[in-house]
Amino acid sequence: MIGGFKNVVRRHWPPLRLRTILLLTFVFVAALPGFGALFLRVYENALVRQTEAELSAQSSALAATASVEWPSVRTQAEDHPLEAPSVDLRMTTILPERPLPRALPRTENAVTIAWSERLRPILQLTARATLASIYLLDDRGRILVGARAGLAYDELPEVRSALAGRSATTLRHNDAYHPQYALEWLSRASDLRIHYARPIFADGRVIGVLLVSRSPRALFVGIYDDRGKIILGVMMIFATLVILSGLLSRGIVRPVEALGEATRAVASGGGSVPPAPTTAAIEIQALYRDFGTMAEAIERRSRYLRDFAHALSHEFKTPLAGIGGAVELLQDHPDMESADRERFLSNVAADAARLSLLVSRLLDLARADMAKMEEGASSELADTMRCVADAWGGTGLSVSLDLPAVLGPAAVPRAVIETTLTVLIENSRQAGATSVSITACAANDLVELRLRDDGPGIPLGDRERIFEPFFTSRRSSGGTGLGLPITRSLLQAHRGTIALEQDWENGAAFLIMLPLCEPARAET
Repeated sequence: MIGGFKNVVRRHWPPLRLRTILLLTFVFVAALPGFGALFLRVYENALVRQTEAELSAQSSALAATASVEWPSVRTQAEDHPLEAPSVDLRMTTILPERPLPRALPRTENAVTIAWSERLRPILQLTARATLASIYLLDDRGRILVGARAGLAYDELPEVRSALAGRSATTLRHNDAYHPQYALEWLSRASDLRIHYARPIFADGRVIGVLLVSRSPRALFVGIYDDRGKIILGVMMIFATLVILSGLLSRGIVRPVEALGEATRAVASGGGSVPPAPTTAAIEIQALYRDFGTMAEAIERRSRYLRDFAHALSHEFKTPLAGIGGAVELLQDHPDMESADRERFLSNVAADAARLSLLVSRLLDLARADMAKMEEGASSELADTMRCVADAWGGTGLSVSLDLPAVLGPAAVPRAVIETTLTVLIENSRQAGATSVSITACAANDLVELRLRDDGPGIPLGDRERIFEPFFTSRRSSGGTGLGLPITRSLLQAHRGTIALEQDWENGAAFLIMLPLCEPARAET
């Protein structure tokens, strides 16, 4: 079911710009307070509580007046503290319309009647001023001042609570209410009326009850009364949204769009990634740098592939041309003498062997370029170097070693070290050297291997190109120019380096840097 819903959303989701998404998000967040005010009854609940607080304050003043007016020599003014509003539209039970008062057996009390008559004008003036309905009840709940005097509200829950000495507030429906606005249904309190009952104390007992009721201020009336504040708040919110949208546009949207244009330009081969705008976010600036690094790596790889393809075509063209020419001559001269035929066939075999060697070395170079560092690799340098030196014994080339007393293991596979030393020694032998010396020393977390020979050395004009694929000065003797590139790729894959020592003039000298294993680093 969830998967089906997601599919429907994906099919109908409109393509949106980042600016639009940001603006919609801001508008939604800004609308949440209004949503809470209307649909969660926050603002309307505040209006109802305000009305309850007004009724409580009004009743407190009237109850104090009534206590003072009580005709008793022992009467002392009772405290009538204000009570915190307790009504909540979301939790308070709404009762039906207040029922009509009921009749009670009439018992005349001259003191109570005289007391109510003195309070009548005060209550009537207060009711006209506050537009509230005010009833004065005696200690049995009978109406003394108000409509239907003589009847009783003693069965109302709020009146019973007040007769027991506790103020009470109830919410009741107002059946006489008629909607006045088209959107009146949005207001839950529009057809309600707040009823507040407060006891009147004198001589330490309840002598009567004030029953006050009034409709709360309507939601739309409250909004209209506060229209200035609301309009100002909405304008400030939208102004803030515009400012935030502009800031985010300069910090995110524009830099992303500029980066997209630069990326397309790089893809078409006609541009580069510009520096990140200073107003862009830190993450966007980091993204610019990453794209710039990626573009440079792609450009280097593209140049490498172009040069490699050019050199490869050149390397293959010569033996293929030789093979093609020899085949053509053999086809055109079937009666060729056997000596000439053997010579041409030898050339074809030599060119074929060179092609086979090139293919094999290219596979080695591809493996070296794609090699990955072996985690946990460890090789004993001293043993590996002695094995390589011993392998050249009896070949006419002297290989000497100068090793320190303690030489820790290198974090490089043994085969990589053997291949590196073998390639360099073989190059020295082919160049005419008679002796090769290898020294080793540890420096910080690296070990330095220096290999020097007594050969003719490398010409100055060739020193910058010796690590280029297919570059060789011994092409006529079968050199492919791939040995040093393969060696460098293998070392780079294992965080090692190889370089030609330019200041060494007596023969050739190479410096190899290999990482040491962690225990070896701690010892050095």
